[in-house]
Amino acid sequence: MNETPAIRLSGLRKSFGSLTAVDGVDLSIRPGEVVALLGPNGAGKSTTIDLALGLARPTAGSAELFGGEPAQAIRAGRVGAMLQGGALLPTLTVAESVALVASAHRHPLSVQEALERARCTEIARQRVAKLSGGQMQRARFAVAVVSNPDLLFLDEPTAAMDVEARRTFWQSMREFTDEGRTVVFATHYLDEADAYADRIVMLARGRVVADGTPTEVKAVVSGRRIRASVGFAWTTAAQEQLAALPGVRSVEHRGGQLTLVSDDSDATLRALLAAHTDIHDIEVTAHTMDEAFLALTESREPEGALR
Repeated sequence: MNETPAIRLSGLRKSFGSLTAVDGVDLSIRPGEVVALLGPNGAGKSTTIDLALGLARPTAGSAELFGGEPAQAIRAGRVGAMLQGGALLPTLTVAESVALVASAHRHPLSVQEALERARCTEIARQRVAKLSGGQMQRARFAVAVVSNPDLLFLDEPTAAMDVEARRTFWQSMREFTDEGRTVVFATHYLDEADAYADRIVMLARGRVVADGTPTEVKAVVSGRRIRASVGFAWTTAAQEQLAALPGVRSVEHRGGQLTLVSDDSDATLRALLAAHTDIHDIEVTAHTMDEAFLALTESREPEGALR
């Protein structure tokens, strides 16, 4: 099946004087994918989004949306964006702001539907100048979706939201993506990327250092953790015995809690249970997105990137 990518970035590069913000990014995103852009501050996430939208001119390379120039897709109403630099007119109400943007598109959602999707109905009559930070983000989301886009870019969409507001936002996003839309979002909340993205693209120093499912990205940090409560006395001999179990890379004991990091958790667990019958409350977990993020973005060279 020869499906035109929703986004295709080819050799994309952007320099500001001696600073290279985006350094040769190649990326293809299929229609219907939900992709998280991760990376430390200055990794090039926002610049990559600006280039994909045609808001900045690349130093080299190209960006296409649905097989054509970004401006074509935007004019056709196929693209929505919620960017960090986006501002709403402070004297308008939320509903008026949404209606203003809707009037510029050929086949928009109704203002009411956009407000409902963004969970903004209760603040529809409030003036933009009076909104809290979290309310402003929801209002900007309503403005982004009112064009009824096939592709949505979100740059730090839940910034300034509390935990409950973040949960509500992602509930509304699930409704949007369940309809087969393409979503690209940049975030500093790694748990959001792990929970809501089909695919994670991690940037560091303007380059892609990982590209895969959340499970694949987390697997770049090898091994699993085995945690258990132990009843035996902790001695140097006990530590050496545990360190010698198959697959074990590290051993830690604190307050009656044993933590083993193993490259073969099945073999380690079998040997552990055979040697010690007095352990309980056993838990085997994969490494977290935080650990993968640090491992990938702190390395100096991207040649070992997950692709």
